[in-house]
Parts: sequence; C-alpha cells; structure tokens
Amino acid sequence: MDYTRYAVDQILALCKTPSPTGFTKLATEYLVNELQALGFEAQVSRKGSVLANLGGEGKPLILAAHVDTLGAMVRAIKDNGRLRFTKIGGYPENNIENENVIIHTRDGKRICGTVYINGPAVHVYSDTGSSKRDDSSMEIVLDEIVKSKADTEKLGISPGDFISLDARTILTESGFIKSRHLDDKASAGVLLALAKEVRDGKLKPARKTGILFTTYEEVGHGAASGFPEDTEEMISVDMGAVGDDLGTDEYKVSICAKDSGGPYDWDVTDSLIKLAIELKLQYAVDIYPYYGSDVEGALRAGYDIKHGLIGPGVFASHGYERTHTHAIDNTLKLLEAYLGKG
Repeated sequence: MDYTRYAVDQILALCKTPSPTGFTKLATEYLVNELQALGFEAQVSRKGSVLANLGGEGKPLILAAHVDTLGAMVRAIKDNGRLRFTKIGGYPENNIENENVIIHTRDGKRICGTVYINGPAVHVYSDTGSSKRDDSSMEIVLDEIVKSKADTEKLGISPGDFISLDARTILTESGFIKSRHLDDKASAGVLLALAKEVRDGKLKPARKTGILFTTYEEVGHGAASGFPEDTEEMISVDMGAVGDDLGTDEYKVSICAKDSGGPYDWDVTDSLIKLAIELKLQYAVDIYPYYGSDVEGALRAGYDIKHGLIGPGVFASHGYERTHTHAIDNTLKLLEAYLGKG
C-alpha cells in the first residue's frame, strides 16, 4: 500500500471540501466517515474538533492538524446588491482578488460569486492597479441577476453568511499539489494516512497516541480544548513556511524551532531532528517569524505539555499554495518513526 498516495488522495478530497473557520461541518463529517471506515471511533467535541485514538500505552501523545481554513463572511449587502465581506483568518486582501467564492446561506443555499476591487475595469478606472485593497475597496459580485439590496435579500443572503474560497485543487503529473487550504489540509491527510497504517498493522504506536483535527486554528483557539486531560505531549502537524532565509522548500519536512509564540520544546524538537538525520530525510530546521500553531492554543489554555511543530513545506502560504508529494512523504516518514520510537 502506498500510504503517501493515500495521504495525497485525502488532501485533494479535503481541499475540495469547503470549511472556513466556523463553518467546518462538511469537513468534520468527512473526517468522521473516513475514520469510521478505517475502524476507529471518532469523537467530536462541542466545537467540532475530531479525535481518534490510534492505540499504544503510556506517555500520551496528540498529533494535531486543523481542517478549518481561511474564508470570509458577509458583512453587509450594498445598495447595488453586491456584498461587503469581512475576512476569516489572516491574509492580505489581494490574495483573494478575482477569486471565485461560494456564499453559504443559513437555509442551505450555495450561491456563487467573485471577489473584485471596486471599479476593476482598466479601460474605465485609471487607478485600478494602484488602489488599496481592503474590505472597503473590494466587494463580492454575485453570479445572479441582482441590481439592488432587495434583490440579494430575496436570494436568502444575509449578514453572517459564510463565504468559502474556490480551492482550485490540482495534482500535477510531476507531483505538485496546488490548492488553497494546504494549510492545513496537507497535514490532515498525513494524519489520516498514519491511521490507515495503524489499521493495516504496518505501524504500532509505542505510546498512547491520538490524532486531533481542530476547527478553530485560524482564529487562535483550535486546540484550546477537545483532547484528553492526560496528554503529556502535543505536536502540531501544520504547514512548513517557505521563503526568505528559511531552509524549508516544497520537498522537505520542516521542523520548527521557534515561531511568533516562542521556542518549541527542546527535547521534542531535538528528537525530531535526530530522527530526520537518521532516516536521511529531506528536512530543514526553521524559525517562522509570523506564525502560530494549534499547540500554542493548548498552552495558552493552561495545558502543561511538551510541544513541537512539523509539517510539509508549503509555498505561498495563505494564498494559492503549493507543495510536492516529496514533502508529504518526508513528513509521513518522520511521524512514522516518531510514533514507533516511543
């Protein structure tokens, strides 16, 4: 069984499943169904995190990935029937300019639209290229015949409706995965592959191990709850940041030594580095200057746990992202070894 290929298949499916923070029920349902098909009991917390126990005894470890993504919400309906939006998660507005979106109404409708800057026609507006991009200068134009606020309201759209971004998910013949929301569905696919390895008897955790899929990471409190109180260690399995002076690229597993929340646990990080060297993996140790993870949400909630952060290298984070199957494979191999080590 090619477990890396299985992980990639799960990544593609998850990326195509809309799940902006706060509207993650479709992703939660997908995870529950997949884990149950693998023979695991999936526990769903009150706020939608999904937990599965992979077995093992002693020194309880949680591997955490998140399936909530960037997105938006309807802030107001404008007089011309177009939508003003508010962002969910942190990203520059130009990262979603000209992107197709879906508005998810409270009565279950899915209505398509596109994000534009106000006055996008270069043949009409001389400042189209130089105008500041923010929520007051951009709008969502619906793919419906609407000319007024009343027209849009008749569609069932109202403030507070969630907006998901078109993921545009592609797997190239050369092994590149291009999609929005590889942060962090790339790592969620890896955790599902670990579960399959355990189910198939190819991997036996040397310690009590759970996998946790959180649903509020992009707003800072994903892993603040939803996992066992006896947990001694948590590793966030999230994307590896690519750029500037960082060593990570789209083919490596990244081991983060420090991010904006401070340094990660010495022992956990050191053990991960030594395993990567021993296995001769493509890896890098990096410091992410503008980054926070699920494990920090757990620490701020008061959990006394050892903590680490790894993940496949992802280019163009919080935009139209890209990674490679090699990065997925390196991440999977490092976690296999860590679980077997105890």
